[in-house]
Amino acid sequence: MELVSIGFGGLVAPQRLVALVSPDSAPVKRLISEARNRSMLIDATFGRKTAAVLVMDSDHVILSGLPLEKLAPRFGVDPTVLEEET
Repeated sequence: MELVSIGFGGLVAPQRLVALVSPDSAPVKRLISEARNRSMLIDATFGRKTAAVLVMDSDHVILSGLPLEKLAPRFGVDPTVLEEET
């Protein structure tokens, strides 16, 4: 089984990843809150500010302290696609 580091010792299975998103929008904050209420939230920030949110196919939501720009290449995503469209 392949595992990818999400920072500070946390590892996830990349084949289980559904979405990698920024934690700044209201819908993502709502997703985090709902996951916490259902006990499906995994806080892998290790006390740091949440910089990325990983949504898994198991309905778990994982918080990471590493920014999207650092996580995207680890999952095989070109970081230039992360630039916002105008």
